[in-house]
Amino acid sequence: MKTFIVGISGETGFRLARLLKQRGDEVDGLYRRAEQGERLRSIGVAGTHGDLVRIDEAKLAAHFSGSDVIVFTAGAGESGSDAMIDAIDGDGVSKSIVAARRAGVKRFILVSVFPEAGRQQGWGESFEHYMAVKKRADVELSRTELDWVILRPSSLNNESGVGTISLGPAEFHTDIRRDDVAATIAELIHTPALRRRILELTEGAMPIERAVRMQIEG
Repeated sequence: MKTFIVGISGETGFRLARLLKQRGDEVDGLYRRAEQGERLRSIGVAGTHGDLVRIDEAKLAAHFSGSDVIVFTAGAGESGSDAMIDAIDGDGVSKSIVAARRAGVKRFILVSVFPEAGRQQGWGESFEHYMAVKKRADVELSRTELDWVILRPSSLNNESGVGTISLGPAEFHTDIRRDDVAATIAELIHTPALRRRILELTEGAMPIERAVRMQIEG
């Protein structure tokens, strides 16, 4: 199994890469800075040097070639810059969809955002812009012929993972550990029968493997 992670140097992407390597998978992904590449190599991932904002669709497709699944975990929501949000969370997804098609990669997992996330925080207009761009990306991917899954985690924290979650088409917004988000994505990657679904993810009491399996069993 080969996974290409767009956003591999981010908090969730790096955790996912580490988990997949531990499972014996092949992992690749774009990183921009030298220190990011060094961190990836520390877990046995060579990575691909490149900038999602500047790379064209043809070159991105060449990097995607041979992958079994694309996972898009990149995000610019914390930057406070509408331009970067557009470039990463909007155009970056569009570019990756085109590149996946060109590379012949059918499976595409998009890490989106829980609709209620941050509504009580008063984070300003850039946050609302971020939420709107993420929604447009969800819609764009959902209207493709790809075998997509859109995962919407609730508010993220860096506490150690517990291995249990609540996962389904609609969940009450709470919090979720990044470790558990990464573990959920890893399980989704290894559950190809689960496709063309939008899933919300929060903290919960169900083991991750079982929570994912239940989405197939209904």
